[in-house]
Amino acid sequence: MTYVAEEINSQPDLWRRAVTQAAEVTGALPRPGERVAVVGCGTSWFMAMAYAALREAAGQGETDAFAGSEFPVERPYDRIIAITRSGTTTEVLDILRKAGGRSTVLVGDVDTPAVTLARDVIAMPWADERSVVQTRFATSALTLLRASLGEDLAKAADDAQRALDLPLPLDPATVEQVTFVGRGWTNGLAQEAALKCREAATFWTEAYPAMDFRHGPISISTTGRAVWAFGEVPPGLREDVEATGATFVHDPSLDPLAHLVVAQRFAVALAEHKGLNPDTPRHLTRSVVLS
Repeated sequence: MTYVAEEINSQPDLWRRAVTQAAEVTGALPRPGERVAVVGCGTSWFMAMAYAALREAAGQGETDAFAGSEFPVERPYDRIIAITRSGTTTEVLDILRKAGGRSTVLVGDVDTPAVTLARDVIAMPWADERSVVQTRFATSALTLLRASLGEDLAKAADDAQRALDLPLPLDPATVEQVTFVGRGWTNGLAQEAALKCREAATFWTEAYPAMDFRHGPISISTTGRAVWAFGEVPPGLREDVEATGATFVHDPSLDPLAHLVVAQRFAVALAEHKGLNPDTPRHLTRSVVLS
């Protein structure tokens, strides 16, 4: 079994651990009413997008998400939260150096510069990974952040366990292309699902807000392709997709984060079908460190 497959399988237990840790680190997380920016790169950025939407929806305060390279450092946020598995990503370290006493970092590798640069550190070495392709660290970090907003994540962890055994909704041998869509916080999950398939299997995927999908992207939908939806589905979207001949994938019985686990498994299955090793994705390394 590949590292990434093992790490996917470990998520239910790690999510439960993340819920426990959330109760232990409340002082390092934003207080209600604080103006917050959440930053990350790649997968961590997509988890930042999800948390930002959830925090605002919970009435906790204005919350923005940025890719590390695009963060407006001079904007007056009360707190900056950085999500970084490696703790070495150049763009994130640059932000932490400039953030002063406003920063909290969620980090997997605790022996890294991010730990020394942030004011508050939420260490998650138990969720760190050997694989290049991120799965469990990102979902555990988001689970911790969701729990900090008062969500009951017991069902999500149980759903993640169930997601490990569900049949894949698409056949890797026959599907040509998949577009992932989401609304609100699940837009970040859609972006992440698409990235997993590109990273692990060099497979053609796209991702959009679900309501925006009909504003152009639906034009590529056809027989042999699919649209995979997370969370709430806009009225009429399934019918519009199926009218193109494409397959519509949606499982409202699962917590959307658990549905991402199914997408992670699909990405690994795509890689294996193509004879690729998802632990050694093309042109990628565990962390982008720029000179």
